[in-house]
Amino acid sequence: MVIGTIADTLTRGVENVTGTLSEAFLEPTLRLGVTGLSRAGKTVFITSLVANLMDRGRMPGLVAQAEGRILSAFLQPQPDDTLPRFDFETHLGALTARAPHWPDSTRAVSELRLSLRIRPNGLLSGLQGPRTLHLDIVDYPGEWLLDLGLMEKSFSQWSEQMLTRLETRPGGPALLERLKATDSAAPLDEGTARALAEAYTAQLHEAREAGFSDCSPGRFLLPGELEGSPVLTFAPLPPNAEAGRRSLWREFERRFDSYKARVVKPFFRDHFSRIDRQVVLVDALGAIHAGPRAVEDLRQTLTDILTAFRPGGNAFLSQLFLGKRIEKILFAATKADHLHHLQHPRLTAIMEALTRDARDRARFAGAETQAFSIAALRATTEQMMDHGVQTLPCVRGTLLDTGRQAAFYPGALPEDPNHLLGPARKGAQAWLDGDYSVMRFAPAPLTLKAGEGPPHIRLDRAAQFLIGDRL
Repeated sequence: MVIGTIADTLTRGVENVTGTLSEAFLEPTLRLGVTGLSRAGKTVFITSLVANLMDRGRMPGLVAQAEGRILSAFLQPQPDDTLPRFDFETHLGALTARAPHWPDSTRAVSELRLSLRIRPNGLLSGLQGPRTLHLDIVDYPGEWLLDLGLMEKSFSQWSEQMLTRLETRPGGPALLERLKATDSAAPLDEGTARALAEAYTAQLHEAREAGFSDCSPGRFLLPGELEGSPVLTFAPLPPNAEAGRRSLWREFERRFDSYKARVVKPFFRDHFSRIDRQVVLVDALGAIHAGPRAVEDLRQTLTDILTAFRPGGNAFLSQLFLGKRIEKILFAATKADHLHHLQHPRLTAIMEALTRDARDRARFAGAETQAFSIAALRATTEQMMDHGVQTLPCVRGTLLDTGRQAAFYPGALPEDPNHLLGPARKGAQAWLDGDYSVMRFAPAPLTLKAGEGPPHIRLDRAAQFLIGDRL
């Protein structure tokens, strides 16, 4: 394992040097990683971002576009022949059809290259011709991002963490009792191992449906070609000092280590370690609707996510000798169109509070961070409605389940985020002074004018933060 680690490190070092020199003397490339927790809208975000960078009529917040310096944008073949291409055309077709529908969610790594032709600015701009920036967008499931935190944990540490979290999750106490009653010192029985792994996987699905965020290992939810393999056949167990060789506990420990070495580490080496900028999409409204425990779980998860990043600046020499680091991280609360714009500042403040610990760590390491509330595709319109003596700020859209038009008031978010985060940290089971609802809207039919991308909320500001300095 030591020799393999050294070999991997040397290989990555050579790749970093080669890539850095190529970008320095040829056309520059910026790798943007896009991930998100469950139902955060990764596919819609990438589709709308690319569409709005190609047709920029709705991107006034992108400074280079406002100055008229983006001459053209076009899709090119992706540089990595081993990765699936992000199916931009199919996803855009789903959103812009006569009967629009949400595209399929992310289930594996994919990539797309968008090349931007830019006119330079500054005093010497008249002496220089247009230049090209290649934007390589890497899409990967958020569940896989959570796995990166496992690399620094032992099986005992991970088990202790997950057994603690089972105490407050739906269906968790029953599974916790079953795991504690298991004789982990007994010789390995493959039937018992499969049964425990299946029960733990079922609980992960139940927790995700209930709005909880930390559901690791991520490949238990998205197994792909690994389904049924021993590397996905384990579960957390209470530490057992009496467990000997070939016992259930030792075999689960071995499989956990194998999962890190053969699943998590290759993902980090091949994809994640090469990213320059990162977007983390979060369904904060869904967590708020699920209750205080889901909000606290989300806060802890966002903090843990930062341990997987290598934040910091990407100066030329540091890339050569230390490898790439993530320069900018955007934490975006999605589905802002589910709220009237009067509540958007409150959603942004909640997102800033949820990510405070994570953003402080990244800034200390030298990375820039930002928190936004956005809607990559606006699916609603705003409406003020009289309700007794009150006038409520509502949104109107097509309900996903019934196809009917409805106006919706989700409840008022608090001005002070601590009114949510305080009860969440204390383990409250329900909100005492509010009932926050979430509706599921279908995408609205679109009529796009020439030069316009899909309607959105603050996608242009997000793009300016992520790539504006390179334009």
